[in-house]
Amino acid sequence: MINRRAFGKTIGAGAIGTAAATPAGWLGSSPASASAATPRGGSATPDGPANGLAAFTSLKQVRAGELSIGYAEAGPAHGPVVILLHGWPYDIHSYVDVAPLLAAKGYRVIVPYLRGYGTTTFLSQSTFRNGQQAVVALDIIALMDALRIEKALLGGFDWGARTADIIAALWPQRCKALVSVTGYLITNREKNKQPLPPAAEWAWWYQFYFATERGELGLAEHRHDFAELIWRNVSPTWHFDDATFNRTATAFNNPDYVSIVIHNYRWRLGLAAGNPRLDDIEAKLATGPAIDVPTIAVDGASDPFTPAGDGAAYRAKFTGPYTHRTLKHIGHNVPQEAPEAFAQAVLDADRL
Repeated sequence: MINRRAFGKTIGAGAIGTAAATPAGWLGSSPASASAATPRGGSATPDGPANGLAAFTSLKQVRAGELSIGYAEAGPAHGPVVILLHGWPYDIHSYVDVAPLLAAKGYRVIVPYLRGYGTTTFLSQSTFRNGQQAVVALDIIALMDALRIEKALLGGFDWGARTADIIAALWPQRCKALVSVTGYLITNREKNKQPLPPAAEWAWWYQFYFATERGELGLAEHRHDFAELIWRNVSPTWHFDDATFNRTATAFNNPDYVSIVIHNYRWRLGLAAGNPRLDDIEAKLATGPAIDVPTIAVDGASDPFTPAGDGAAYRAKFTGPYTHRTLKHIGHNVPQEAPEAFAQAVLDADRL
């Protein structure tokens, strides 16, 4: 059930101090080295620090699975690893203010573009442009393998939370702890066949639009305006400016963006097939596997997708050490709307 409540338990915004020194891979500094990766020169965005916005000054690129994955990195090369995962329609800049806070605490922070976004591209033109949930999780496992990361803290929202949840559920040996916005988001396509109350269906209006050829053409033609509309609808209290949006909107120029987004939403509704090789994984996910790793679930109180009950709707899915937090006056893009609160949740999850 969708709930637009404006109140909930909040956490202190001043819990993490600003770094006294600029972390590696951040503003004006050289990117930290990483095994199996090569730097990709130039600014990740045409906006950059000149307009007063925080920015990743350079990206790295690494071959991982069927992709060349672009990612930003901050912090010491040998620090404990945190991987932060964005959703749709967002990009790595959802974490542009989170990453330096964690880097200043000694963490190696890695923020990848998901498939179809930014500088992440397919190695072969013939590869199926698949957006189903299992393949996105496998992309992150492949990234960890390519960077020789055995285990990491995982944090995410939207697609990123779903991806982190899947890794924590099926490959817990790769996940030290989890920060998941909106809690448990693993998709069950059979349950998705059941109608929701009208208010909930209204919040998901775009997935029905994407189910049509008109919707696919509309996303292709108006990808930037479409994303900006979604930002305003799902983060009603976040007053971002044009420069902030445009910094992210460049990520939607990826040639596979439309294909991946459309396939993702059609697959969820059972309107598009996934890769048959992933059927066994999807069968496991369809059972709603519990997550046993230490977890902090975070809800934005102003997010139309936040379920009622302060996490009660998904509490039983987390069987390990667990804490829930609701952030007042925060919408869907929690890490960008409340970077200090999100960074603090990562630090606290590491101590559970």
